Amino acid sequence: MNPVASDDIAISEGLCFGYGKQLVLEDVNFSITKGESLCMIGPNGGGKSTLLKLMLGLLEPNEGSLSLFGKSVGEARRQVGYVPQAVRFDPLFPITAIDIVLMGRLDRHRFGFYSRQCRAAAMAALAEVGLQDAAQRPFSDLSGGQRQRVLIARALACEPELLLLDEPTANIDLSVEEQFIETLTQLKGKMTILMVTHDLDLISEIGDSVLCVNHRVHRHSLPLSGETIREIYSGVRRVEHDRRARHHQGDHSACAHD
Repeated sequence: MNPVASDDIAISEGLCFGYGKQLVLEDVNFSITKGESLCMIGPNGGGKSTLLKLMLGLLEPNEGSLSLFGKSVGEARRQVGYVPQAVRFDPLFPITAIDIVLMGRLDRHRFGFYSRQCRAAAMAALAEVGLQDAAQRPFSDLSGGQRQRVLIARALACEPELLLLDEPTANIDLSVEEQFIETLTQLKGKMTILMVTHDLDLISEIGDSVLCVNHRVHRHSLPLSGETIREIYSGVRRVEHDRRARHHQGDHSACAHD
């Protein structure tokens, strides 16, 4: 594996992945620099969730490579925190907010008990998202926005250097989204963030730039133009968007140059 550049914490080179004969990601090349806040966008079925799973070590590339912190994804797992869209749970099961957050320390506790260090890290994570006073409240009693912040706290409890989020505002009301964005804004700069989202307001508030994922991956600067957004999400224009993006990145294999 090639040594990681001093500021690059994630490098993908020629990555390809498919389910059976269906190729989902093709020749994916990108790097993520320490401290960046990136938003991952693209059409449904374009490979966003698959790329997240590859970065979490849940899937293995068919071809190419993906490294985090200069190591394999599996070796870097402790340095990565993950926030899903939502968590399934039995509302009758008596689990508290602090119990959920402590799950982020599962690989650190021994003999069935959490250490004082683990509990301190969990409380610090809750404080980071402004929910320290809700530590002993049942998870089922919390609002959608509070539950999502608890899930962020769970990811923070493992003390990550890279935070991955999968559409974090998909299951919360607009009335609490502003508070949620404030939480992410406070985290920005403290760690590297990669977030899947379709929320253009969230992109403008949190993102430094955008990774467009549509079988290939292209980086775009912000703000996105209306034309770029239409090309990314329009079925008619996606092929043209891919050709133009590859052209600007120096890949002329899809161009019709004279």
